[in-house]
Amino acid sequence: MSIRFAIIGAGRIGWKRAAALRKCDDCQLVVTVDINKAAAEALSREFGGEAEMDWEKAVCRSDIDAVIVATYNKYLTPISVAALENKKHVLCEKPLGRKLEESRLILDAAKRNDVILKTGLNHRHHPAIARAKELLDNGEIGNLYFMRCRYGHGGRPGYNKEWRADKELCGGGELLDQGVHVVDLFRWFAGDFNEAFGYTSTYFWDMEVEDNAFAFFKNKAGVIASMHTSWTQWKNIFSFEVFGRDGYLVIEGLGGSYGVETLKIGKRRPESGPPDEGIVEFPEPDISWDAEWKEFISAIKDGREPLGNGWDGYQANKMIEAVYESARAGKVVRLED
Repeated sequence: MSIRFAIIGAGRIGWKRAAALRKCDDCQLVVTVDINKAAAEALSREFGGEAEMDWEKAVCRSDIDAVIVATYNKYLTPISVAALENKKHVLCEKPLGRKLEESRLILDAAKRNDVILKTGLNHRHHPAIARAKELLDNGEIGNLYFMRCRYGHGGRPGYNKEWRADKELCGGGELLDQGVHVVDLFRWFAGDFNEAFGYTSTYFWDMEVEDNAFAFFKNKAGVIASMHTSWTQWKNIFSFEVFGRDGYLVIEGLGGSYGVETLKIGKRRPESGPPDEGIVEFPEPDISWDAEWKEFISAIKDGREPLGNGWDGYQANKMIEAVYESARAGKVVRLED
């Protein structure tokens, strides 16, 4: 039996989800919804199904089993909650709400209705990142010591006029935008963190939200993770480093404008000196969206929690909110258990 979908939001991410859906033999796109009717019609012409402007009507339909929520951040919570209350499985794009209290509303709705909730965290499915996680879990670099990440781009002309610059629509700036992927990866690799410290700045863009964020996290095992996310990184960058007792793992690039995705695997020699090092390249186009889609479908069929579930989205927002609080207060913030 096909899983019947509604896509709410016909922007760039909606198109990515529709493209992944089309490759799935037992998935059917029933309706696309967007406040811009022409946008909904364009997506439906390409991928099939109806075009609609009323999301409230769509999430109540009896011929819909699951909903993809790919709207501006402001609308993620009301749409996701309504879909969940109508017992639809939901993939809510990151972040899981603009702030932690919104994340909690979505999470609680999923629990009440016993349906699958997935947060859109496709970075877990990049092959270099997934392989690095596997190597870490297998003990290839020994006990984890620390992680570092740099992630950013330079925007584009008029970036300060787009929806991401509007605090009401987005809830936060670069920390919440790309930073949510970073903190999710930190937590995936190292488990929960209990301390956060950070700074946010708006250096270049004339906007209400930050265009740069710097943050540190520490967990009970003493692992420290540091990050810098930026909208003034004039050349796109993704660099994720994982260091342990016996070696290190360095992911560079995400494909496309971020450069070829690579995984550097370094092994410390007992006598120290230059490490043994190898590099694996993943030159194929970005497969993370297809891989994440397969995981969502598998979770629905198996009735299990997906990788990157609602709780993961909630915890990522908790880390982000702690950095915002630290930046305001100028002190370390403890993350509650």
